[in-house]
Amino acid sequence: MPFTIIRQDITKMEVDAIVNAANTELRMGGGVCGAIFRAAGAAKLQAACDKLAPIKTGEAVITSGFNLPARFVIHTAGPVYNKQNPEESERLLRSAYTESLRVAIENECESIAFPLISSGIYGYPKDEALQVATSAIRDFLHEHDIAVFLVLFDKSSFVISNKLLGDVKSYIDEHYVELHEAKRSKLLAVERQAMRDAAVYLSEVSFEITAEPADAAAPLEDLVGNLDEPFSEMLLRLIDAKCMTDVEVYKRANLDRKLFSKIRSTKDYTPSKRTAIALALALGLSLDETDAFLERAGFALSRAVKFDVIVEYFIVNGIYDIFAINEVLFEYDQPLL
Repeated sequence: MPFTIIRQDITKMEVDAIVNAANTELRMGGGVCGAIFRAAGAAKLQAACDKLAPIKTGEAVITSGFNLPARFVIHTAGPVYNKQNPEESERLLRSAYTESLRVAIENECESIAFPLISSGIYGYPKDEALQVATSAIRDFLHEHDIAVFLVLFDKSSFVISNKLLGDVKSYIDEHYVELHEAKRSKLLAVERQAMRDAAVYLSEVSFEITAEPADAAAPLEDLVGNLDEPFSEMLLRLIDAKCMTDVEVYKRANLDRKLFSKIRSTKDYTPSKRTAIALALALGLSLDETDAFLERAGFALSRAVKFDVIVEYFIVNGIYDIFAINEVLFEYDQPLL
């Protein structure tokens, strides 16, 4: 996935570059900064940093990763949060992410891992720091292809909207059941059999193209077409029907460009359930349309599965932002899209 949030020790990430939330003097500090220096080899990393210091807040520079699994360390100075001027704090924090990503691209990195910059002793409110990080990374990924990880050491570093969590919790309490409707139970039986056989029936998925505008909802019965059509052909027809581009779809689905190219070019491609859901979200399908989409693939959304109920909440409420969905999935310790 191009952008995902994980719990991990950033010093153990096997990526092209990890980001150090540095001070402007690029001196070894405490916390994550100190851990990165120690894992890389403090003396060697400090010597490399001394040649580049000082930097300004919001700037980024790059050094070797030395003893780290990562090839590079990108050092960026995030802002100390200023309650009197939050707009300037946000501008500088966005710059720290964007400049780090720019440096990574310039050095031909295909993957990068960030901590949640400025959310520790620099006092940036964690929920706002997360919003800025997500927004800056998403904007950059609109124009560039690079795998981005936001690495949190523990869940105390992660705070999202209490209102959103409360709404999702209420929906889960109302809809999450041990035994779901008979119709979906039958669909899940198909799904389990497909998983056991290591073969899903995505070649049976199809949708009928309509001439309606992208924001008009086609009748569900008009969406189901030729059952023998390969998944990749069905997907391309749906993209055309929604007046979308391939790039728009795979970026909205948070899919890697190479994976999408594989889906596009492989006639009998069989995606995972999460990939199918991500594509349904990218296409803005309604709940009924998503059910039909997944059913033809041998999958179903189950109200006995918390992951599925969370996804259903967002579809029912017309929220197709995969990054927002992933934040809630992360909070509930669910796999991400």
